Amino acid sequence: MGNTPDVVICGAGAAGLTLAIELARRGVSFRLLEQQDQPFHGSRGKGIQPRSQEVFEDMGILNRLFATGGPYPLSRTHHGDGSSADSAVLEAALATPAEPYRQPLMVPQFLTEAVMRERLAELGHAVEFSHAVLAFDQDGEGVHVRIATPSGEQAIRTRYLIGADGGRSFVRQALAIPFPGQTLGVRAVVADIVLQGLPRDAWHNFNEDDMTRRISLCPLMGTDLFQLQAPVPPEGEVDLSVDGLAAMVHARTGRDDITVDSVSWASAYQMNARLADRYRVGRVFLVGDAAHTHPPTGGQGLNTSAQDAYNLGWKLASVLDGAPEVLLDTYEEERRPVAAAMLGLATRLLEHAQRGDNRRGREVQQLDLGYRVSSLTLPAESREGRIEAGDRAPDAPLQGAGGQPIRLFEVLRGTHWTLLGHAADRTAAPPRAGLHVHLIGPKGDLRDDDGHFQRAYGLGPDEWVLVRPDGYVAAVADGGRLADLLSHHAACSP
Repeated sequence: MGNTPDVVICGAGAAGLTLAIELARRGVSFRLLEQQDQPFHGSRGKGIQPRSQEVFEDMGILNRLFATGGPYPLSRTHHGDGSSADSAVLEAALATPAEPYRQPLMVPQFLTEAVMRERLAELGHAVEFSHAVLAFDQDGEGVHVRIATPSGEQAIRTRYLIGADGGRSFVRQALAIPFPGQTLGVRAVVADIVLQGLPRDAWHNFNEDDMTRRISLCPLMGTDLFQLQAPVPPEGEVDLSVDGLAAMVHARTGRDDITVDSVSWASAYQMNARLADRYRVGRVFLVGDAAHTHPPTGGQGLNTSAQDAYNLGWKLASVLDGAPEVLLDTYEEERRPVAAAMLGLATRLLEHAQRGDNRRGREVQQLDLGYRVSSLTLPAESREGRIEAGDRAPDAPLQGAGGQPIRLFEVLRGTHWTLLGHAADRTAAPPRAGLHVHLIGPKGDLRDDDGHFQRAYGLGPDEWVLVRPDGYVAAVADGGRLADLLSHHAACSP
């Protein structure tokens, strides 16, 4: 690990690991520093939403995550008379050709991050544990960073510093970025426990209508653990020992046939909803919980954090490779409104949960998030319900010209931009570095025999769509404006 990396990432949780993978895929030199001496071993974030599944597919880790975790179980509400009722927490949603993932995947956070570290190792990198950022200062060319390591202090010079160091972010505080919001008046315990006496086929909920006695016990897929969640009084000590949590389980369930054998991780925390005023000061950026913190309702946190890093990663790599510096301004422009909306959603869902309503709909899946008003989105006339610039690029089953099946996501996968022409003239789009050009149609290299691409994109003959490296549509235009699409790609590229 050299002392002049292009990027230094402070914090190796889901956001820092995602950013590291994205930089590693693009050959960027970086160091990934984590002040703790070992990986986080709790389950705090356990839901991987459909949009994040698409992101993780692009990163090359989705099938490992499916193999590691499992589907969400039914919700089982236990009543005082000993009866119970099962219900679906999530609306029934079947996968479609355009949206291949429609159900959240449950993977405890410590296992998700372990899969990410494996992927990072394949790419030739590793987390540097027991490395803490002590101070930094920046100038027009880079950032001087002073760090504590097991062998003493080090000084690093880097082009960019990324604060992925959580809700109490040292980097954010050192930049004096305000972190306004509110403490929501809810304090809760979350713990990973080994428990006997409850079947693992359901997420068990007791005292749904009593906030002072409510407790939920959810089997954690891929482990032999249950996750305990329970509100606790806003003040005072909470006994997080085996005996303390066993007493809580007994008191709140009213059952003596449930035993707590061990506790692998436990935390008592105040729920907050806060959003950093800025995501960037010069050459220093915030990602993930360093930029936004929120209640866990709706399973939005880890997903939003990873998608922050997914957005920033390709832009950092492009600028380091020679793209205009202004590209980095679009990170805050695109991601801060997403976090603001997510804070509102998570807070509303918390209010619903306090009334005993734990239902979740499409809004938590993050498939409808987009960047229509971004300066990276080429303006165009309204397309009347068809796909527009700024939208997530849908998937579609296609056929190669040789007859073999191929998904559009396979065509898009990688670090490049993609230009798709529908029944268009290949010679109109000459090849250039970092841009993959494909024609879809009878004379193209890809065919849409079943019409799935056409239904998802709604392109007419000689229409083109430009897709960014992170799977969002940058522009849609007919052949007469193809030069505008190519110029737009050139303006965002090295």
